[in-house]
Amino acid sequence: MTSTPGTAPGTPPGGPSRLRRRAGTAAVAALLLAGVPAGAAVSADAGTPRTATGPQGQKLTVSATTGLDPAGQKIRVQGEGYGLTTGIYVALCKDNGDNRVPSPCLGGADMSGGSKTSQWIVPPGDPYEGDLASAFGPGGTFDVEIEITEKGDGLDCAEVACSVVTRADHRAAGNRTQDVRIPVAFAGQEPGEPGGGEGVDVPAGTVSYKSAAEFTTAGKPLDLLLHPDSKKLYVGADNLPDTADVDERGLHVLNPEDGASESWISQAPGSTGALRASAAARIAGPLPGDGVVYNYPLRGVGSAKSGDEAASGVWLAGSTITDIAPGTTPDTVLVAQGATLSEIERATGTATRTLTLPGGTQFAADPERGAVWYTDFTAGKLHRVDLASFTVTGSSDLPGGPGGMAGFTETDPATGAVWVGVDRSVLVFDAAGTLVKTLVGKDLARDAAFDTATGRAHVVWQDGGDLSDPANDNNGTLTVYGTEDFAPAAKDLSLPGNHSQAGAASLAVEPGGATVFVTSPAEGKITRLVRQVSPLVTHAPEDLTAKEGEEVALTAEAEGTPEPTVRWQVSADGAQTWQDVEGATEPALTFTARTAQDGYRYRAEFRNDVGTTRTAAVTLTVTPATGGDSGGDTGGIGDASNGAGSTGGDGSTGGDGGTQSSGGSTTDGSGSTGTTTGDSGSTGTTGGSTAAAGGSTGTAGSSGSTVGGGVAGGTGTAATSGGGSLAATGATVMSVTLAAAALVGTGVLVHRRARRRTEGAL
Repeated sequence: MTSTPGTAPGTPPGGPSRLRRRAGTAAVAALLLAGVPAGAAVSADAGTPRTATGPQGQKLTVSATTGLDPAGQKIRVQGEGYGLTTGIYVALCKDNGDNRVPSPCLGGADMSGGSKTSQWIVPPGDPYEGDLASAFGPGGTFDVEIEITEKGDGLDCAEVACSVVTRADHRAAGNRTQDVRIPVAFAGQEPGEPGGGEGVDVPAGTVSYKSAAEFTTAGKPLDLLLHPDSKKLYVGADNLPDTADVDERGLHVLNPEDGASESWISQAPGSTGALRASAAARIAGPLPGDGVVYNYPLRGVGSAKSGDEAASGVWLAGSTITDIAPGTTPDTVLVAQGATLSEIERATGTATRTLTLPGGTQFAADPERGAVWYTDFTAGKLHRVDLASFTVTGSSDLPGGPGGMAGFTETDPATGAVWVGVDRSVLVFDAAGTLVKTLVGKDLARDAAFDTATGRAHVVWQDGGDLSDPANDNNGTLTVYGTEDFAPAAKDLSLPGNHSQAGAASLAVEPGGATVFVTSPAEGKITRLVRQVSPLVTHAPEDLTAKEGEEVALTAEAEGTPEPTVRWQVSADGAQTWQDVEGATEPALTFTARTAQDGYRYRAEFRNDVGTTRTAAVTLTVTPATGGDSGGDTGGIGDASNGAGSTGGDGSTGGDGGTQSSGGSTTDGSGSTGTTTGDSGSTGTTGGSTAAAGGSTGTAGSSGSTVGGGVAGGTGTAATSGGGSLAATGATVMSVTLAAAALVGTGVLVHRRARRRTEGAL
């Protein structure tokens, strides 16, 4: 940005413009207050009731919805028009959106009748009416009071959207017709939105992820694959109990940007070859161009792509398939059926090779190094199978011993390392099977995905979901590690409501790591996460020295995601206090230096959603203008010729747009007044004084001379011998010099010169 010429960026407040703003603000405030009765408080009214209508015309009213006390507040909840055949709970719950059960809830599902945080309301005559539950009034009405807090029982309304809701009781858990939701917000939040921000005042360049969207278009998601060619998001899904009216089993194809359904393959061949509705349990890998190979329960191996009406597939003999991966050729897949590993022809289901191991259920293939890593969680063993010979070539112990809770087994395609999730740990083995790192989390390790472009591993951890265990809080976690040093490569991200009671979470990572998709089977959703990076300065300003009236520029640049904004700040007291430079929101800060700014310090402050980063403060040194460098040339001395007085030399200012003035001349004792016009269009200052009339006639070698004074430069020197009177010269020179100093001090001449430079640049 370019500041107004002649105005110093960051000049301390108190100038006319600030006074005008203050006056305008005061006037607006006066108008606003004029409409408020005397003694009334001007504040947000948290006590204003809010009403919502349910899917069957139910009417729900909550007495207070904003500015609620995080430590606890009682609110009144009223309803009418509810059905008299279904019991309901009234509670504060996590709002999971339309057609998704509100959960978890403060106080849980109260079936004791003793909770203050939720209420159970049943039809008249219900067996639970009385001590456990209250009955609906006439017309399906109720009027209850609940006490709510911002956080408790696995719910944290500072992190997730919360609503006061009605929902069907535990006897009709899948019934969504009783869901009525009214968003609420505690102090410091906006209604229905998570409170607070993430990444404020974090180190420069801090990487984190945030939720950008939630997809609820694919039933109960079990597995994910972002197709490398078509870029479509494939989701293996089961039916979600909360949507009993729709069977959502199958392979879903989604638009990864907005979660819109592009295709749904719900049918696959069963044991007799006839098509039937089938869940998609595990996605093996992509097909060229588009489509995937996947496993459907119990022993189906199918393939399908977007637009297919049904999957093609085969039904295997033997036991249930427990894992699947691409085979050694495009036409085969590797299949685990418990401790049996086979390579299967996809078209016929024929096993071309089979190996029985001591035990195990899942594996990870590393085709680059010709290996399969087979995990036996029961025995606490990790076996290496050579793909060429299809034999076991080595085994490693899983620390912690036998019986660890099975999580995942994945290989890093870049390094060949094997990552194994067991209980609340991730064990990392190198390509030779040697344990090199143990990563410990607070939740259960459930899945890992690798981004070879950045050399990072993304791990999703799920909460146990059993709130009777103090270690559980219903919230999962996403972590990111470097695959070389295993150091955290992003801030841990809480995944509210992601627990393992309804299935294991899975994830997919877009190449480059800008987007990550995480499933939450318990909530029936996929969360789209986007990477963000706090500002990192890539170019910082430096100390500089300028002369009075010189145009100066400070520049700074930073990178980050989202793109940071910048504002410049100035300190006039040695960095003790800082003020924003008005209007300075561009990478370049340009202004005209003034002597008053000598010693001022400047910095650029970059901001985005993640954090704030400032450049180091730099110092501006302003020196006075000097005659030799920025001023005019010294006026010449009068020259005697033939007894006639000649003029003194010109006094001029150097530099573009300089002010120039010329000296007066005398001839035969008569003086003339000298004037100039500066080449910038400004009026020059009178250079010399008029020789006194009737003065002595000049003689050879002694001429009357006037002074040519440069306004911003040196003062012309007068020859005082001989004729013309110089009685007024001293006063004239002094007045001109003081006038010039006064103009420079007020910024008038600086203004004109800076304007000339600015216009010239255009």
